[in-house]
Amino acid sequence: MWTDLSANVAIPMWAVLALSALSAWALLRGLLMPSVRWALRRRANRAIAELNTRLKLHIQPFKLTRRKVLVDRLLFDPDVMAAIDRHASETGMTREQAIAKATRYVREIVPSFSHYAYFHIGARLARRVSQALYRVRLGYANDYALKAVPPDASVVFVINHRSNMDYILVTYVAASSSALSYAVGEWAQVWGLRGLIRSMGAYFIRRNSRDPLYRRILARYVDTATKAGVVQAIFPEGGLTRDGTLRPPKLGLLAYIVAGFDPQGERDVVFIPVGVNYDRVLEDRVLTAAAVTPPGETPRFRFNPMVFGGFVFRNLWLLLRGNWHRYGYACVSFGNPVSLRQHLTERSLDLRTLAPDPRHAEIDLLGARLMNAVGQVVPALPVSLVSTVILQAGTEPQNLFELKGRVFALMTALEAAGAHVHIPRSDRDYAIEVGLRMLRMRHLILVDGDSYRANPKELELLRYYANAIAHLLPQHQVSASSFLTPVVH
Repeated sequence: MWTDLSANVAIPMWAVLALSALSAWALLRGLLMPSVRWALRRRANRAIAELNTRLKLHIQPFKLTRRKVLVDRLLFDPDVMAAIDRHASETGMTREQAIAKATRYVREIVPSFSHYAYFHIGARLARRVSQALYRVRLGYANDYALKAVPPDASVVFVINHRSNMDYILVTYVAASSSALSYAVGEWAQVWGLRGLIRSMGAYFIRRNSRDPLYRRILARYVDTATKAGVVQAIFPEGGLTRDGTLRPPKLGLLAYIVAGFDPQGERDVVFIPVGVNYDRVLEDRVLTAAAVTPPGETPRFRFNPMVFGGFVFRNLWLLLRGNWHRYGYACVSFGNPVSLRQHLTERSLDLRTLAPDPRHAEIDLLGARLMNAVGQVVPALPVSLVSTVILQAGTEPQNLFELKGRVFALMTALEAAGAHVHIPRSDRDYAIEVGLRMLRMRHLILVDGDSYRANPKELELLRYYANAIAHLLPQHQVSASSFLTPVVH
């Protein structure tokens, strides 16, 4: 039987379109996309090389590794695989189920750094937001000590946590030095925001997770990133301060950073204390309300659209009327670097060789040292200074002359204790004027002619701002009476 090869074959139009689409996709995926990825990667590498010539702390290759590679590397880490097997045996899961659970954790933690997202979007947005809301100032910084940090060291910025603005403010201030990798909490797991935060090199953590598998995976990621020289920023308090004071450190992340450190290794770990303070914290009323939560109840920070909308509307109305003012000063100070290698050498220790209890005790000691260093560089701003003096007077009204004398004495006492006092325009009278204006606008103080006293309904907020610098004036150094006596300048 012969077949007529010249016969026409009818193919439906949908089949022609489908074949055409598949052919185009194969061409795009097999030829064009690899070429485009290669070109973009080459361009990105040139941009990063140029950035590294300007940054004090270089962007390390680990941070530029493709996210898929980092995910696979972390998931198949021997310690993680051992933790998966242990978790499966302890919970009765199958190994496949335990691997699936670990994969979710790994994908949640591992970031995907983009230099464009960080420097062209994140850092620029951070600068504009910071400058729109505050008069941003750089406080104390020992430039000689900071320049002496070895270029190959793993640098960790240790920061006090007063506001969610801390992420934005420190990103802006440190943008000329390096790209910081933050550990951010569940609040950032919001659609639309999550991708941007991850592309800026941040990694998500579940602060209250007790799952041993999760904690092992997080520990391995932090340890790997530290050994690779990634510049990190941590908030050891573990959350926002609710009463304005420095909170005791939670040492989970710090333990992950230092537990596997080799004092004889090539790369040191250097901690840089960072102190942050604001004349106005945007979340202050939410935080002080949480501070008075009844014992036994967990404070919850809930986003209220009505409250947020009212806040935005009031500020827009003030802006349209020409009565809107920025929220005073925001100041960042950098303390002297602390070398982990030097710290352990002085104590003749290697944390890797210690039993769990002695190791935890040593990490506690290091955490206390770092938090003390952070506290010493928290800048004293006008609102904190004036709030302290207003509260010290109790219900007694003070005239402007008395108030100024007491604030001047407080400034002198703080400076004598080695604290950084930010005096705008190098004018102490103007600093007091700024503090009084901010407190008066928010009705935290009552004004009667030329006398000032605390508003009894707003004592919690006044204490919140006074507490920001309370640790700088320990009773054994400066007594309250030392700055309650008027001083004439």
